[in-house]
Order: sequence, then structure tokens, then C-alpha cells
Amino acid sequence: MQIKPEQLVGVILAGGLARRMGGGDKSMLKLGGRRILDYVIESAQRQLQTVIINANGDPQRFAAFNLPVQADIVPDFAGPLAGVVSAMAWVKKNKPAATHIITVAADTPFFPNDYVARMLDLMQLKQQRLACASYHGRSQPVFGLWPVDLFDDLYKALVEDDVRKVDRFTAPYGVADVAFDQLADNPFFNVNKPADLTAGELHLAAKQLELP
Repeated sequence: MQIKPEQLVGVILAGGLARRMGGGDKSMLKLGGRRILDYVIESAQRQLQTVIINANGDPQRFAAFNLPVQADIVPDFAGPLAGVVSAMAWVKKNKPAATHIITVAADTPFFPNDYVARMLDLMQLKQQRLACASYHGRSQPVFGLWPVDLFDDLYKALVEDDVRKVDRFTAPYGVADVAFDQLADNPFFNVNKPADLTAGELHLAAKQLELP
């Protein structure tokens, strides 16, 4: 099945607690003079017609980005799956023609420019219901392509079965592994602790040197 642009909604998952960064929004930290979330949104909007943010707390802190903000619909900060099911709920209410969502992490400023295209192509080529990105054998479960019709199954898994691990939920459905091994540097580099900001600055400087 060919997925049309209007049938796909991008979801920036920003619902984590950022414990290793002392709490707060990791995505609002500065990298090269810009917020990490600025890079993420810029890349997402180049690849998608519709982008939303999944985040908890006061949505007004994201007002400057002019994007819809969807809070978790399940309690207790249940991890990335909570963001996925909550985004599906937003789609069902606001974009009923959309059949899929594609997720990215809010603290990954360098995710691939062809992320969406490759995920769509490989999921359809491998004839699977879902897709998950990987880099040199390491799965990136926050970077996934999901059919919205899994909403009921996922909600039940979270609320009734206490499932928290992405791969535990997705395993029965068939997942296309979409490898980005052709890239020299890990495109899924994320900011988990203060030292990662320094590494991110170096990464950003190297990327800028590559520009013509």
C-alpha cells in the first residue's frame, strides 16, 4: 500500500522526564546557539506535511513553535509507547484521513534527512506493518513508523498489560528493520547527559565544515 503524504503525521516525542539532565526539557537546551528542538522540527518539516509534539506539562512552553501539542493519554509517564498511542489518539480526532504516524525523538538534532522516505520505502518493500530505524545493528525504537489502526491494541497493552518496552509490543506484528549504516556518524545521537552537549557541539561543527 502506497502511503500518501497526507496520510502520514510526524510526531516529535518530548514526553520524557530527562532525569539524567536534572529534569526539564532536554529539547530546549542550546546547541550551536539554537534549541535542539529547532533542529528536530526543521528536519521533520522538510520531510512531512504535518508535525505534532507529544509532551506533558504546560503546552504553552512550546507555543513559539506553532505546532499542536498532545499530552499523554495514559498516566505515569509510561515511556515512548505512551507518546505513540497519544499521537494516534490526536490523529484519530484531528486527521482522520491519516493512516500512519512516524516518530522521532525530541533530543536527536541530527536524524537523517531521508529518514521518512527510507522508512516508508523499506516498510513497503519488506511488506511489514511497522518499521523501526537502526544503526549498525542497534535498534532505535523511538524512531518508528506505526499504523494508526493499532491504537486499540496499543492502548490495551499499556493500560491493561503494563507493556512499556517498544519491541515487546511490536514483535508480534512484523517490523521492518530500516538500517542507516551508510552514514559515517550516528544520525540518532541524542542528548542524555550534560557531556552530550559538548559532543553535540563538536558534531555540529563537523557537519558545518562539510557544507559547500
